[in-house]
Amino acid sequence: MFEGKGEALISTRAFAMRMAHSVGLTLLVALASLAVGSVGYHVTGNMPWVDALLNASMILTGMGPVDRMATTTGKLFASGYALYSGITFISMVGVVVAPVLHRIVHRFHIEEGDEKDDSK
Repeated sequence: MFEGKGEALISTRAFAMRMAHSVGLTLLVALASLAVGSVGYHVTGNMPWVDALLNASMILTGMGPVDRMATTTGKLFASGYALYSGITFISMVGVVVAPVLHRIVHRFHIEEGDEKDDSK
């Protein structure tokens, strides 16, 4: 997926496309997660759609629940969704940040390689 240590740094345009791909993938995961959470809160927690979306959004971003769950089924769903959301949020951040960090480290290695060549 990323260029290797011996390869040249990709162009700014190619990097922008890589970032667009990462952000797009993250948005798809976020939208799917919000859809699952909204339906789950609506069905298991007997919440109106807007409240279900609000709870799913707040849990997915790590902010915490807004409304208290009254049913056992709702509480079980909220527990599972919270565990899923914690891992998903960290993964989404990683998918967006990885290309940036890779580019920085790759550029550092290229410059380090240039310095080694100059010292010969």
